[in-house]
Amino acid sequence: MDLNSDLGEGYGRWALGDDAALLGLVTSANVACGFHAGDPATIDRTVRTAVERGVSVGAQVSYPDLVGFGRREIDVEPADLTADVLYQLGALEAFARAAGDRVRYVKPHGALYNRIARDPVQAAAVVDAIRRYDPALPLLTLPGSAAMEAAREAGVPAVGEGFADRAYTADGRLVSRREPGAVLQDPGQVAARAVLMATERRVESVDGTEVEVGVRSLCVHGDTPGAVDLARKVRAALKEAGVTLEPFA
Repeated sequence: MDLNSDLGEGYGRWALGDDAALLGLVTSANVACGFHAGDPATIDRTVRTAVERGVSVGAQVSYPDLVGFGRREIDVEPADLTADVLYQLGALEAFARAAGDRVRYVKPHGALYNRIARDPVQAAAVVDAIRRYDPALPLLTLPGSAAMEAAREAGVPAVGEGFADRAYTADGRLVSRREPGAVLQDPGQVAARAVLMATERRVESVDGTEVEVGVRSLCVHGDTPGAVDLARKVRAALKEAGVTLEPFA
């Protein structure tokens, strides 16, 4: 199982999360590409540290929304969205190559992630950018989403992702951050959910029903309060359950 986190999300003098500590715990780093967060120096530092520690580098592409941290939906024409994703991929690839590695996967961020889970038009636009850039580059997304279907149709590999620190709806989607209880912060609860998803491919939704989740990667958000402790507890619980931690790409 892969353990990933959203990193490099500071901007200039404003730091967000403890990237250095998390890069000692995760196996994949979703690095902000400058559209929702991440100035060039922050991106460079994050990528170099990830490569030094053997952590797989992924492009965390987003809507162009620095003020809203990429959490506001934007109606973008498909061709413009494809170009936006290509632009971000190219930016992160420069830093990855300078560090002696390459971008190994794509994970959309925030509102874009949730939008392409249900919107086949925007999903196809994101997938088209990946296909044009490198059709072998995996897309990290929700299992059973419109994005996963778009990737399948385009011949782009898609990898199912689970969220240890987020609440799920009964249909396998993430509860909106606007709703109370959407972000889970109790280390024991988060670790237990991670083990359940990794070993039994299921998770309990907010209404108490169990949802099947075919996941190869688990996310602990870097900006969740206590993220380092959460990631540490998740990693320890997975290892105790006999789960091998390794990058998926």
